[in-house]
Amino acid sequence: MTPRPYDVLFERALTRVEPERIHHAAFRAIRAAAPVTSRAVRLPSAPVQALGLTFPHPLGLAAGFDKNAVGIDGLAALGFGHVEIGTVTGEAQPGNPQPRLFRLKDDRAIVNRMGFNNDGSEVVARRLAGWRSRLSSTNGKAPVLGVNIGKTKVVPEEEAAGDYEKSAGLLAPYADYLVVNVSSPNTPGLRDLQAVEKLEPILSAVRRRADEARPDHRVPLLVKIAPDLSDDDVLAVADLALAIGLDGIIATNTTISRDGLASPAATVEGIGAGGLSGQPLTQRSEDVVRLLRGRVGPDLTLVGVGGITTVDDARRRIAAGADLLQGYTAFVYEGPLWPRRIVRGLAGA
Repeated sequence: MTPRPYDVLFERALTRVEPERIHHAAFRAIRAAAPVTSRAVRLPSAPVQALGLTFPHPLGLAAGFDKNAVGIDGLAALGFGHVEIGTVTGEAQPGNPQPRLFRLKDDRAIVNRMGFNNDGSEVVARRLAGWRSRLSSTNGKAPVLGVNIGKTKVVPEEEAAGDYEKSAGLLAPYADYLVVNVSSPNTPGLRDLQAVEKLEPILSAVRRRADEARPDHRVPLLVKIAPDLSDDDVLAVADLALAIGLDGIIATNTTISRDGLASPAATVEGIGAGGLSGQPLTQRSEDVVRLLRGRVGPDLTLVGVGGITTVDDARRRIAAGADLLQGYTAFVYEGPLWPRRIVRGLAGA
């Protein structure tokens, strides 16, 4: 099979550049090309009704690519039907020391320990206000916008609810849906907040503050969970979601597991700590979606993310119970044409 042009570019050029540096360069190119790509991309209509919203098709971009809401239009122009920005924290923070982003090419995977580097909720809220205003003045069409919020690193656990609440109040006015992220492995203690007794007050505080920020409109609220939760803990989150009227669950975030990797053990060990994303998550993420759907029934929205690379992967995740899909790592390895390949494949086009 003749290699695709992007595969050649990726192998011969992009992989020779430090991953975080090439990410920023590629993102600048995506933003610059938005006026052209928005006219060039024509995708089949496959609307999905979820969260009380109409999504043009199931596939969106997961949080982590556009942390600061600087390239929503460019990403939508590539074919993503929804874009989830963030993770945004209550206060601005630089994230963890570099290097903090690594490729495992043999596994089509990425390890990151970014640490929620972002401009903070106040700056991102102002940026989103400007973006919404520009769209309104030009009659521009926006993708469905998700806003993913997390805990500021220096905020102690006992003050976590207030930190999430601050972000919700600032960002809810501009979000089509909100996501509470308690599942990144790169903020110390964050994953402990997935325990239902700690999660419930956070979700309740975010719900209350979002309703205060938008009294005329209920912004859907979801929680994003880790693939490393035990099945019993997954079911406990599902039960909590039903009990407090959550709108959906995103399954799953990155994993701390390194089991079954094809990459040399020395390479993996040399990279060190961080969340692993990409193809190694495919089966566990699919299993978590299936487990959740069996527990929550047909009405709660489930977003499947983790190891979706091919059209078959996408179909299996939907068959497991996902209403919507998200990707990130496959976008890196497969290139800018990947979103439209998945969307057209799902539509049989």
